[in-house]
Amino acid sequence: MAEKTYDYDVLVIGAGPGGYVAAIRAAQLGLKTACAESRETLGGTCLNVGCIPSKAMLHASELYEEAHEGALEKFGIKLTGAKLDLDQMLAEKSKAVGELTGGIEFLFKKNKIDWLKGHAKFTGEHTVEVDGKSVTAKDIVIATGSSVTPLPGVEVDNAQHRIVDSTGALELPKVPKKMVVIGGGVIGLELGSVWRRLGAEVVVVEFLDQILPGMDGDIRKEAAKIFKKQGFDIRTGTKVTGAETLKTKVKLTVEPAKGGDEEIIEADCVLVSIGRRPNTEGLGLDAIGLQVNNRGQIDIDHEFRTSVPGVWAIGDVVPGLMLAHKAEDEGIAVAENIAGQIGIVNHDVIPSVVYTMPEIAGVGLTAEEAKEKGYTVKAGKFPMMANSRAKTNRDTDGFVKVIADAETDRVLGVHIIASLAGTMIAQAAQAMEFGATSEDIAYTCHAHPTHAEALKEAAMAVQGKPIHI
Repeated sequence: MAEKTYDYDVLVIGAGPGGYVAAIRAAQLGLKTACAESRETLGGTCLNVGCIPSKAMLHASELYEEAHEGALEKFGIKLTGAKLDLDQMLAEKSKAVGELTGGIEFLFKKNKIDWLKGHAKFTGEHTVEVDGKSVTAKDIVIATGSSVTPLPGVEVDNAQHRIVDSTGALELPKVPKKMVVIGGGVIGLELGSVWRRLGAEVVVVEFLDQILPGMDGDIRKEAAKIFKKQGFDIRTGTKVTGAETLKTKVKLTVEPAKGGDEEIIEADCVLVSIGRRPNTEGLGLDAIGLQVNNRGQIDIDHEFRTSVPGVWAIGDVVPGLMLAHKAEDEGIAVAENIAGQIGIVNHDVIPSVVYTMPEIAGVGLTAEEAKEKGYTVKAGKFPMMANSRAKTNRDTDGFVKVIADAETDRVLGVHIIASLAGTMIAQAAQAMEFGATSEDIAYTCHAHPTHAEALKEAAMAVQGKPIHI
């Protein structure tokens, strides 16, 4: 019997970091590929309203703070009259976004990938409907990403600029006098940092007893200390029970998480950033008998296959860290698996970065997780205060922490709080990918003077022998 013919070998649903990378890799491997995307531009949340525009605003606000706060005077640079042009700052952010989303469009054309514009919905195991048109594919990859988790009683309306989510917080037309950030996680702290630097008074309300859930305990304590020093009003162990939007402000009702008297906080703007949830609504999963788990995610096997033959899933819509680079790696791996090659992702070595100042980064297990898993832990810490480059740059906040298995010396995790943590963590991730011991890092020659030497010294500290402290 002749093999059934399809419009495409591979159809990817969603053009975020997971989806567009999967489509490019599939096309590179000689598969006829299409990608369905309902947004007007490619790149998903990350490029359009997430990682990229937030980094543009973080960088710009950092420059403004340096120019404005007299931070440069100790280096002999005297500036006066530095003014904020918020419209220009937002325009430059949008320009960067446009260049990058346009770049993906170019890559689609170069790799002969068809962009099917519209929302895709399954009508059968190998069939989806996009913008009223039926399309078939031998293999279909679900890469629909995630969206902001709503908070009951606190209704987001980005157009009003009063109660916003991360998308709205990247488009505020003026600097709020007072901003309340609900959620002390990555997104809240990054966007809170932007508006604090530009002049807002920022209050962070976190339900748990510490900010940055899931990060190493030492890092969480140090981060809270640094952010408080920067002027954040951090209220942990606090829950939000309701919000009333008035013409020029929001009245937020909060109370202790463990119960107690409620309090009203008034603010010009409230940012809801309590996490993200997988995008599965409207996908027509019931048409192919695909269930989601109790967290709304699509379960997959080691090769990214769902329970439905020919249907695969990657990125934020499946279990695991909701990170663009995790989705990208899965995108490459799933395309290779579809093409009959071996595509794998080591989910134990996925770095996470918070792009505040200083940056915060981690890879592998935290000290708490390592102990829970039964390891006898040996940790080494080295303060940036003792790093010569950081000292010279007057950039001494934070430390590097290396966690090793006391029995084998194998590195289990690395956690960094430092201005260049996001870049420094790459070395740690690569070392762990190769199964490095703390001694391997300690005996690797690092250029001097660099921030990276702090990682070498922290690795030396695992054996109790750092040089510079």
